[in-house]
Amino acid sequence: MDADPRHVNAVAGWREAPFFDERERAALEWAELVTGMPHSDPGDKAFARLRKQFSEEEIAELGFVIATINAWNLLNASFRNPVPEQV
Repeated sequence: MDADPRHVNAVAGWREAPFFDERERAALEWAELVTGMPHSDPGDKAFARLRKQFSEEEIAELGFVIATINAWNLLNASFRNPVPEQV
């Protein structure tokens, strides 16, 4: 599946972007909430929104994806890797 460049470029502003569907919004909200743990609790309402869009298996997969990306970000920051000027 190819990522829509609009989506990739607008992830940081997903709440304001009109083109994310409810499933994408639920996943992005959950990713933000889980990333904020343990300093905040995602809460039952957010989990209920997630459950409306995803099966238990998909929620588990999403959780592992979120954890993996967070691990990469933590490692990258701890290694003091500079952001490349060009891709």
